[in-house]
Amino acid sequence: MKKTIIALLVAAPLTLSLTGCVIAVGTGDDGHPMSTSFGDREHDNRKKIAKIQLNSIYKDVHHKLGMADFSEKYQLDGKEVKVLYYRTHRVHKDDLTTKDECTYLHFVDNVLVDTGDGADYQRNISK
Repeated sequence: MKKTIIALLVAAPLTLSLTGCVIAVGTGDDGHPMSTSFGDREHDNRKKIAKIQLNSIYKDVHHKLGMADFSEKYQLDGKEVKVLYYRTHRVHKDDLTTKDECTYLHFVDNVLVDTGDGADYQRNISK
């Protein structure tokens, strides 16, 4: 009986001192929720890209979609070419984003001219 009372006297203060820790996950600096899974982000990107019309202006598209996962910019025949890649589907199970898991948006002189699967985009540079 004495051992039980002593054990309770020692255990009670220890259990009362145990606390949990809660970490609040908010929005990151780039405006994307930090807790969003790849699947949610992919779905959101597909929905947003589906609503974008060809001939849309780069600035408007970039504002709607936010920072791209990858981007390229180069000159072709005196015109500025920009290509934005947004993750829209999973190919690899490594939790890394690659261009073949993205949809590309191809702009020429700040006008959207083409979209498609990131793995299919061919960069053409005049020589």
